[in-house]
Amino acid sequence: MKKIVLIEDETSVVSFIKKGLQEKGYEISVAFDGLTGVRLVEENDFDLVILDIMLPEMNGLDVCKEIRKTNQHVPILFLTALGTSENIVLGLENGGDDYLVKPFKFIELVARVKSLLRRSNHSNSNETSVPEEDHEHIHRISDLTVNDYTKKVVRGEEEISLTSTEYKLLMYFLNNREKVISRAEILDAVWGVNYELGTNVVDVYVNYLRKKMDNQEDKKLIHTVIGMGYVLKKP
Repeated sequence: MKKIVLIEDETSVVSFIKKGLQEKGYEISVAFDGLTGVRLVEENDFDLVILDIMLPEMNGLDVCKEIRKTNQHVPILFLTALGTSENIVLGLENGGDDYLVKPFKFIELVARVKSLLRRSNHSNSNETSVPEEDHEHIHRISDLTVNDYTKKVVRGEEEISLTSTEYKLLMYFLNNREKVISRAEILDAVWGVNYELGTNVVDVYVNYLRKKMDNQEDKKLIHTVIGMGYVLKKP
C-alpha cells in the first residue's frame, strides 16, 4: 500500500482528500501545519507528499525546501489556491514535482497522484539489482555517464545529485540524443499531464540541469534551438 502524507490546514479539504484517497487504496497521514509536516517526512518513508502553500508555522515553499535538504526523491505535489503561472513556477523551482490548483476535481488529483507514483516507481525500480558494470544500462555522452539502475549521474569525475524530475528529464534527453525536442513533447513525456501553465516549466527544469551539468561553457551538452526546443548533443 502506497503511503501518502497530506500537509494541509483546511479541515474540509483534508477530509475530502483523505476519504477519497483511502477509498482508492492509499494509506494517508495528515499534518495540519508545516513544521509537523517536515517532521513526519523526516521520520517516515512516504511515497508521495501532497503539500499546501499557505500553512501555519511554516509555509509550503519552505517545507518543500526543508524536505529537499535530506530527501531528493520523494515526489511532492503542491495543492494550493495560488494558481498564477508565477506561483506555479515558484513552487516547482523550490523542489516541487507537480502543482494542482484549488478548486480541483478529485479525478484530476487521482490522475496526478498516479502519475507521480508511476514516475517514482520507475526511478526506484531495481536500483541495486543490477551491478554497476552492466553496460546495457549505462548511458554515456561526452564525459557524462548515467547508470539507469543505480541512478548515479557522473560528469567527468563529479557525481551529480538530481531530483526525480530532473533525472527523468535527463533520461528523456539521453534517449533522444541529437534530436531536437519541442517543449510540448518534453511536457508530455516527463510530466505526463496536460498542463495549462505554458511551457515555462520546461525552461525552468532545463536550466536546473544546465546549472548542475553544464558548468563549463565549452562543454555544454544541452543546447537551445531557437523557436523549436532543445537538443542533447556532444559539445
